[in-house]
Amino acid sequence: MTHPPKSSAAPPDPGVPTMPSVPRQPAGPSPVPRPPAPAPVAEGPGRRRTAFAEGFDQLRAAATTEPGRLRIIGAALALLVVLFGAVTAWQTNDRAAAADDVLHKSQPLSSAAADIYRYLADANTAASSGFLAGGQETAVSRDRYEKDIDLAAAGLVKAASNSDPDSPAAKTVAELNTLLPEYKGLVERARTYNRQGFPVGGAYLRYANEKMQEEMLPKAQNLYTSENQRLRADYDAATPYPWAAIGLGVLALAGLAWAQHRNYRRTNRVLNHGLVAATATATVVLLWLVVGHTVARAGLDDSYDHGVRSLNVLHDARIASLKARGNENLTLVARGAETVTVKDEKTGEDVTYDAYDHDFDKDMDTLGKGLAEASRLADDSTGKKPVTAAEGNMKVWKERHTAARAQDDNGNYEEALNRVIGGKGATGECFDSVDTNLANALKHEEAEFRQAAGDGLGAMTGLSVGAAVLAVLGAAGAVLGIGRRLSEYR
Repeated sequence: MTHPPKSSAAPPDPGVPTMPSVPRQPAGPSPVPRPPAPAPVAEGPGRRRTAFAEGFDQLRAAATTEPGRLRIIGAALALLVVLFGAVTAWQTNDRAAAADDVLHKSQPLSSAAADIYRYLADANTAASSGFLAGGQETAVSRDRYEKDIDLAAAGLVKAASNSDPDSPAAKTVAELNTLLPEYKGLVERARTYNRQGFPVGGAYLRYANEKMQEEMLPKAQNLYTSENQRLRADYDAATPYPWAAIGLGVLALAGLAWAQHRNYRRTNRVLNHGLVAATATATVVLLWLVVGHTVARAGLDDSYDHGVRSLNVLHDARIASLKARGNENLTLVARGAETVTVKDEKTGEDVTYDAYDHDFDKDMDTLGKGLAEASRLADDSTGKKPVTAAEGNMKVWKERHTAARAQDDNGNYEEALNRVIGGKGATGECFDSVDTNLANALKHEEAEFRQAAGDGLGAMTGLSVGAAVLAVLGAAGAVLGIGRRLSEYR
């Protein structure tokens, strides 16, 4: 017996044709694999929230309870009182520093700049007076010139030490330090040739005067102007009211009053000792701030109106008198070598004048206007007396100058010279009297300035530190007052 072979495949069916085999194809490019999709973030109770969100929720939850609300109110009141004290200390400290600069820095530097101008102008006047005396130049005249030059140089050193390195004032001081020895050299040459009797000495003196009038004095005037601007800036920084601190003070008192009223409505208790203490300290700081700054502002304004303004006018008047004296002397030195043509206002025709005599008239007009303004600004008899005396000296000076010019125009040069640089009865006597009286007036006004500015600065003494300390005490009182209320819920 035969058996079929053990196999799972069926025997081929002879009636069904077989499919032809397909040759193997080359493999194509493999597809680019795609990155796996990010796993979805699980959302549910296991996810951690941000600290800010949790804190906000806790704060909101606390605000729904009375203890939580009290904690928030206490923190807000303490922060408000501390902020009030900090801003008060900051603003008053800035204003006190500016007031201190007014008293000890900017105003003294402004006066020092005016002194530099005066020393230079006076040196120029002394040089022309000594030149007119020729070989008879006195030791007093020579010493005055040397002293003025030394004081001007010392003033420039002080101005340089107090100026910022890249500021216009520092540049001006450097230029004046360069011009000063050049001017001295010209004066010395003029003196040397004058002693030898050479007419070229007058040319050197006129050249020295031109350098002084057209280069040095304008630069000294610019230095004086810049220092005055800095003084004005310090006043502007010291006098404005600290509105930010005042506003925060009012807001702090309003918050404390509201908290006490709220406490009264809920407990029927009239006073909370902590909140009352906080209110008292905030009130003291606010009153101290307002009253102290008002007094300081009044003192500083008084120091400007009755000190700085008078000082500026007196400085200008003194400078005008020095320039007038120098031009008066140079009128005799030049003897008509320098002229100027001016159109007459009445006739409209051109009129020729001696240049230095024409400048003398302009300087005397400036001096007269300055003395009139200084007399108006003087607020007491002590300050007005020297100004009135200077006005009388100026009037006599103009009369003597007219007489001296008449002698010179008539060809009496020696008589004219004697009426200008001589002893008793000369115009030099009037100039010295004007200068002395103006110096006395300046001394009085400087004393008034220091008194008023010192009072203004003194009104702000201790305010910054006191405000900070009282603010801390007030914040502590607010916290303790709210803490006393919280203890009732434990």
